[in-house]
Amino acid sequence: MKVKIKKEGKKKVYNLINSWSDVTLETWIRLVAAETGSKTKEAEETIASLSDIPKQLVKELALRDVAIIMQKLSELGSEQNTVLKKVIEIDGIEYGMHPDLSEITLGEYADIETFIKDGLNKNLPELMAVLFRPITEKTDSGVYTIAAYDGNIKIRAETMKKMSAENVQSCLVFFWHFVMIFAETMPSFLAERKQEIKNQLQTETLQNAGDGSE
Repeated sequence: MKVKIKKEGKKKVYNLINSWSDVTLETWIRLVAAETGSKTKEAEETIASLSDIPKQLVKELALRDVAIIMQKLSELGSEQNTVLKKVIEIDGIEYGMHPDLSEITLGEYADIETFIKDGLNKNLPELMAVLFRPITEKTDSGVYTIAAYDGNIKIRAETMKKMSAENVQSCLVFFWHFVMIFAETMPSFLAERKQEIKNQLQTETLQNAGDGSE
């Protein structure tokens, strides 16, 4: 999407994102963080992150132009694809979402619990690195297996920052629904912790996911 900005009597064309699928997880984290500041700073960070307009020029935009750009970005946010892609490709490597969350290990669960407790928004790359791992085997029908979990996710978490924010949001919705259902059948000693995770997912992250780019 292109926008024309007039400055000193001259018009120049800049590019906005064409769809929310162009937004990476790393960019989305910056946008979520910007929501804690003033509306002015939020708009500035949003436009700078989702376009190639120089940040200094963003500060010099007329309020009318800011309103138009933010409206266009808001419209894109409302058109997000909510279908979860369980297989993604980043830098030529295929990663698959955990094929059966009911088979999640105690080690995986413990790390997920820690990331959520410490602040889900800032730990989203780490959470995705637990849920998405390199595919080790895949059939023509789409059935796949992923690498075993060893807790060594530092490098993969950096890679997950390139993941589509759109798919991250879909993953969180899927994971939250799993937590809601699975909490009903889990042994009592874990059910309470699952309830805490469910509540935090609902209040902290899914609210942001529903806000789009506004």
